[in-house]
Amino acid sequence: MTDEKRVTDNPDESRYEVWVGEKLAGFAEYDRRGDITVFTHTEIDDAFAGQGLGKVLAAGALDDVVARGGTIVPVCPFIAGYLKKHPDYEEHVRWPKG
Repeated sequence: MTDEKRVTDNPDESRYEVWVGEKLAGFAEYDRRGDITVFTHTEIDDAFAGQGLGKVLAAGALDDVVARGGTIVPVCPFIAGYLKKHPDYEEHVRWPKG
């Protein structure tokens, strides 16, 4: 078994998933409306806490949205916090009002 970390888009579940080997370690749920991806919730399984997988997941998901030419709307506090620490995404972000 490998400890390879990878992020995949699972459009059937409307979420990006982070995998460690063959185990699902967490996910970032989204609502995709055309070229706009609204991130609504991010969760890492307790068994994988403290391994930096939230950052791996956020980077993989956001990079995929950017590669698609999309716009990121961070409703999820985790994704919003990640974006505030990584301003290189700013031109691809539309911050929610409120």
